[in-house]
Amino acid sequence: MLTQITGIKKIIPFFITCIFLLFFFSCTRKIPVKDFNIPETAEIITTPVKPEFYSLIENTVKNACLPQSIQEGIFGVLNNDDLKNTIENILKEDTYLWILVDKEHPLSENYEPDDLVELKNASFTVNRTGMYLRNSAAVSLEEMAAAADAYGITLLASSAYRSYDYQAQVYNRNVTQMGQEAADRESARPGHSQHQLGLVVDFGSITDAFAETAQGIWLAANASRFGWSLSYPDGYEEITGYRWESWHYRYTGIKIAEFIDTYFDGIQQYALKFLRVYDNEKRLIKTIE
Repeated sequence: MLTQITGIKKIIPFFITCIFLLFFFSCTRKIPVKDFNIPETAEIITTPVKPEFYSLIENTVKNACLPQSIQEGIFGVLNNDDLKNTIENILKEDTYLWILVDKEHPLSENYEPDDLVELKNASFTVNRTGMYLRNSAAVSLEEMAAAADAYGITLLASSAYRSYDYQAQVYNRNVTQMGQEAADRESARPGHSQHQLGLVVDFGSITDAFAETAQGIWLAANASRFGWSLSYPDGYEEITGYRWESWHYRYTGIKIAEFIDTYFDGIQQYALKFLRVYDNEKRLIKTIE
């Protein structure tokens, strides 16, 4: 019995030492901290514009000579991908839908669309036979005319595609009748007419009175929904080169018409000039690279 007690007494110090060491290490060891994956910055709502795109837009806006209000509108939406995607998608469209044709940028004398179709009386009327449009524009015209017809309005197409030679006849006749200066305000020289694109329709009476007719009022409110854009709005002769023509609509397609309305206050000239300069600037960058 004494021998057992003596053995126990010998292991008690060792046992106490083990308990002490266990307590010591349990109190001093580092407990791992849970990873909460806290972001370093606040949530980013918009994607910062890439420097190269900003530079491209900056050069485009500058060289396109856009008014201050439109410049501010464009720079105000750069921090998302909508504008960039819209522009890139437009540039993939048929070039002739967005090509700039004005007093400084002519079409080739030999240009003639290869998909012209003759306009027939359908939901709209034509004032003569032998009028043509490109197929896409003709289809859209029928859709637009059907929508107008539902409101009791019949659209009248008075002029459509004109060849280079035919435009020369129109221009020379106007010069003879009204003089050079007056003719240049409302008649394009051959090669400079949007009509040569096969994407333009002059509606109704082709007079200033057209704006106040049922056709004119309906088109002003609805044409862009079908991809048509007024080329020469009132008060923009200094920009477009031509006086107000409330009857002259160009088919650009719905995507481009929406682009014109959204970013350029509905002014076709600003938008098409912007696209031309943007495309040129982008090609220049690729050439340098």
